[in-house]
Amino acid sequence: MAALAATGTALTGAPTSSAGAAGAAGAPRGHDVSSHQKYVDWQSAKANGAQFVYVKATESHTYRNPYFDQQYDGAFDAGILRGAYHYAIPNKSSGTRQAAYFVRNGGVWQADGRTLPPALDIEYNPYSRHKCYGMSKTGLVHWIQDFSDELERETGRRPVIYTTAHWWTTCTGNSRAFAADHPLWLARYDSSDIGAVPGGWSTWTFWQYDNNGALPGDQNLFNGSLARLKRLARG
Repeated sequence: MAALAATGTALTGAPTSSAGAAGAAGAPRGHDVSSHQKYVDWQSAKANGAQFVYVKATESHTYRNPYFDQQYDGAFDAGILRGAYHYAIPNKSSGTRQAAYFVRNGGVWQADGRTLPPALDIEYNPYSRHKCYGMSKTGLVHWIQDFSDELERETGRRPVIYTTAHWWTTCTGNSRAFAADHPLWLARYDSSDIGAVPGGWSTWTFWQYDNNGALPGDQNLFNGSLARLKRLARG
């Protein structure tokens, strides 16, 4: 992930201060990891306060995180709520194809109360100056919808959407199509608050507030209590 954060519509109640984000009273702390973190010491992460984690599973329709199994299963074994995320490259293949690849390679969900909904990471293109992937706003909204529809068909869950307010406004035209049933994970760093919530969402569900901290990878908060986080995991 580059620098995004998410929001959701029904799971609210956490602080909105980033400066105090890591130590905000009552807000479950978590992180997200990818192949950059390699083999994670999950017992240490838990001891440092990790209550949830998102693990990168796939990118486009060709890449799978080689450390995914150790990271995803290791978090579960340590008693940390875990979820998987897919890094979207929309100009490489359809949303339907990438969602199917994601599910086949770790993007599953089970109603065990310990597995968070799958997440879609969609942000500025890291491989080209065409930051919206050379696609129209309408085309990107349709791509996200196709991804979401296929994920729901295969897992029964709509994805959490990870993005930044700037990307969402620039590349989808601030689409309001997903606010009703897709939790928002918003990225915003170096700020005392989460800022404007895009796309018709009324609030955020996850906030990625830093790319460095006490936990491996990026630092996140959940907008609610631990009981609400477990409720989200149960579906």
